Amino acid sequence: MTINRSWFALGSLFVLAVAIGCTEPSPSHDAKAHEHAPATAHKFSGDYPMKVVATTGPVAEMARRIGGDHVTVEGLMGPGVDPHLYTPVASDVRKLSEADAIFYNGLHLEGQMTNLFEKMAHKKATFAVTKGLVSRHDKRLREPPEFEGLYDPHVWHDPMLWGDCASDVAQMLSEFDPAHAADYQKNAEAYRAELKEIDQFCRDEVAKIPADRRVLVTAHDAFGYFGKTFGLEVFGLKGVSTEEEKDLKHQEEIQRMLVERKIPAVFVESAVAPRMVTSLVEPCQAAGLDLKIGGELYADALGSPDSDAAEYGGMIRHNAKTIADALSK
Repeated sequence: MTINRSWFALGSLFVLAVAIGCTEPSPSHDAKAHEHAPATAHKFSGDYPMKVVATTGPVAEMARRIGGDHVTVEGLMGPGVDPHLYTPVASDVRKLSEADAIFYNGLHLEGQMTNLFEKMAHKKATFAVTKGLVSRHDKRLREPPEFEGLYDPHVWHDPMLWGDCASDVAQMLSEFDPAHAADYQKNAEAYRAELKEIDQFCRDEVAKIPADRRVLVTAHDAFGYFGKTFGLEVFGLKGVSTEEEKDLKHQEEIQRMLVERKIPAVFVESAVAPRMVTSLVEPCQAAGLDLKIGGELYADALGSPDSDAAEYGGMIRHNAKTIADALSK
C-alpha cells in the first residue's frame, strides 16, 4: 500500500505539472545553472494574506519571518523528514496548486521535486532561496567532489550565508508584492541581526573545544558549511546526500582516524537512522578508544514543536552546544 500511495503521489505531481503547463526539462550540461535559470516574473494580485508553501522547516521559517503578517506559510516537510529522500504525498498536490507562491531550498536538496519546481516557476511564483548565491558565484558555496557538478545544499548551517539568502527572499517577495516591499526589507534586516548573534554563539561554543578535538563525525556530509565557518574538520559516513550507499572502506578509515586522534564522541542525526553512526562505537572501543555518542544533531530538518530545535535559531544553537559539550570532555 505504501508503494502504491507513493506512485500515486508522484503521478499526481506529474498531473499538476501538466496542468500548469510544465513539461519534462531538457537535459542540461550545467546542473548548477539549470536549477536556477531565470523564470517568468510574477506579480501578486490576490487577497491577503498570501498563501505560501515552503519545503523544509528552515525555508518555511524564513518565509514566515520575512513575509510577516502579509503571508501564511505551510511547510511540506516536518520534523525528522529527510528532504533528500522525501516522497511527495497526495496532499502536496493540493498545497502546491493552491499556493500563491512557493519557496524551496534549491541546490537539488529536494531531490525528485527539483524538476517540478524549475518548471512551475514559469507559471507560478516559485523561488529557490539559494538562487542569489549561485548567480553571484558566492565563493563560500562548497563543491564536494562526491557531489560532482553540484553545490552542497546545506547552506543554512552557516548563519551568515543563510542571512544572505534571507535578503534574497526579501527581494523576491518585494518584486512579487511591491506594495509591501518596505516591510519585507525591514523584516529581513531584523532576521539577519538575529543570525549574526547565532553566528557569534556558535563561535563561542566551538572555542571551548580543545584544538586537537575539533573533529565532527556524523551520518552524512551535512555539516560542511558549519565546519568551514566555525573551524571543525567534518567527516560524514555518507556523502552530501543520504541517498548514497555507505562505503565500508570509508567507515574503516574514519574508525582509524578516531582511534589515532583520540576523538571522544561521534553524533547521530535526527533524520537518519542512528545505527549507521552507532556501528562505529564497538570497533573503536575494541581498539581502546572510549568512544561515545555525543548526542543528536539536526542536519536536514528542524526539531519537533516541543524541542529546543523547533526554530532555526534553536536548531543551530542546539547543534553547536551539543558538539562543544561532547568534544570538550
